[in-house]
Amino acid sequence: MRKRRKILTVSTAVVAAATLPLLISPVVSAAAREDDDDSSRIARLYAPPPDRDSYRQVARLAWRGDFRDSAGLLAMVRTPQAVWYGDETPERIERLVRRTTRSADVRGKLPVLALYNIPGRDCGSYSSGGADDLAAYEAWIDAVAEGIGDRKVLIVLEPDSLALLPSDCADESNADQTAVEERPAEERPVEEQPAAEQPAEQQTAVEQPPAAEAPPTDLPPLPNPGASTAPPAASDTQGTGQDAARPPEAQTPEAQSPDAQSADPRLPASEDPAPKPAEAQEPSGLEPSGLEPSGLEPSGLEPSASQSPAPDPSAEQPGTLPELPSLPAPDPVTPDLENMGDLDTPVVEDQETAARYSEINYAVDALTALGNTSVYLDAGHAGWHSVRSMVPRLIKAGIDRATGFALNVSHYQTDPDSAWYGRLISSCIAYADDGGDPEDCADQSWSRRHARRWLHAHVPDDPGRMKHFVTDTSRNGQGPWTPRAATHQHNDVQSWCNPPERGLGRRPTTRTGDALLDAALWVKTPGESDGRCLRGTDGPLDPVRGTVNPDAGEWFPEQALELVRYAEPSVKVFRRFPGR
Repeated sequence: MRKRRKILTVSTAVVAAATLPLLISPVVSAAAREDDDDSSRIARLYAPPPDRDSYRQVARLAWRGDFRDSAGLLAMVRTPQAVWYGDETPERIERLVRRTTRSADVRGKLPVLALYNIPGRDCGSYSSGGADDLAAYEAWIDAVAEGIGDRKVLIVLEPDSLALLPSDCADESNADQTAVEERPAEERPVEEQPAAEQPAEQQTAVEQPPAAEAPPTDLPPLPNPGASTAPPAASDTQGTGQDAARPPEAQTPEAQSPDAQSADPRLPASEDPAPKPAEAQEPSGLEPSGLEPSGLEPSGLEPSASQSPAPDPSAEQPGTLPELPSLPAPDPVTPDLENMGDLDTPVVEDQETAARYSEINYAVDALTALGNTSVYLDAGHAGWHSVRSMVPRLIKAGIDRATGFALNVSHYQTDPDSAWYGRLISSCIAYADDGGDPEDCADQSWSRRHARRWLHAHVPDDPGRMKHFVTDTSRNGQGPWTPRAATHQHNDVQSWCNPPERGLGRRPTTRTGDALLDAALWVKTPGESDGRCLRGTDGPLDPVRGTVNPDAGEWFPEQALELVRYAEPSVKVFRRFPGR
């Protein structure tokens, strides 16, 4: 009798696991189309075939009788979401894109493609890779265009390509991406961001250390005879974005050491280092206030042979310093450009960053020429770059010819923060188009009252004259993750990398209720890992989760279940019949 009961139980579990997708398919489809039904008059989004590992997890959950989680997970993977492409050969990418776009076209759906093959992708971090060079990338984009043809497609072009330029890659751990997130944006001025987050051409004299105040031809200041000559304390000051814009072979750990970085004569020796990261992404708002370098403190170390010894107290010291002859006026035609790096003048871009802009511009032109393709450029997220930092990057990348820009891709910013940030960026682009300086734009650091006053004075009332945007809501149901300082002692929190207890966000829809927001999309595939997430440790464990995370792009069962359980709005897997 006991053996027969065991056989019956196992058989029931097998049948349930095998038939679960069929049994709950109508219910799941209704849940997945929760927002899509409302937007059917505009566009119905395409749901690609789910990852096979996701179906295996669905079957395992059903096997052990966890039907609620199993049904919720199935609803998640069958919800419309983007199809990612990158690293394929031109021949293969053309076939894959043609297959996807044809499948969506037959069903009357709009496919969302995330193109992710830019050279130097992700600064060589967890999602490194991409095309070898500009020529290879252009051939790859041409193949994508051939695969699309005249079918209607929405493209999110190269996530992180503009928010994480090659000139931002000094910190291999992506600290520049996430440092803003350690502190609420309302309390954090723009100047406190790591210099790598701000494009070099946007750094004004106010934002730079006081070295910019001296004329290019000034002589170095004379020593104070009463001051100590002991060497100053060692500095951990981070290099600027321009300092980081060196060829990859020069980006060695030795070259990035604190001693090497503090050698920059433009930076104060005791300036506090840039804060360590905390995932990309969080509240908006950065108020300009200027940097305040602290005074130099004697380190107590013995002076080296190259340093002057301390003056003998018994020796007679001059009461006044000899007067120097007046300096000649600098030639107004040929100024000393070598010493003008800290002034508010354009900075020559490195070759990798210049190539990045060329690659994005080429992709914009090739894809928009198809006629039925909407192209959205990368604009990071509200907790990363300031508006005045991001808009010049978008302009250089060809935003004038693109449909718009994409926000929060693979990140966790809330919908209100993304919508406000998107409106400010769109407004600043319109202001720049009319001849305004992006430096004068309203920023997310401003109070809403002052920002709205600026918008009223400088922005057109017609949304049709402004650039639109899309947002990624695949994992922002619980907002950004903030680690507990008392329990997290690691150097790099990487709050963008597989943070715990995050949930699905708003269901994909093109009916947003916002004139500038074209769609809320699931761009990042929910359930796929962001990478190993070592968080400044030697690994291989993720010190927050206590497990070895899957490689970037692989299915992550634990995170997938968290996204379902913490979803906001919650995943509905049981149909409510009228009258009940």
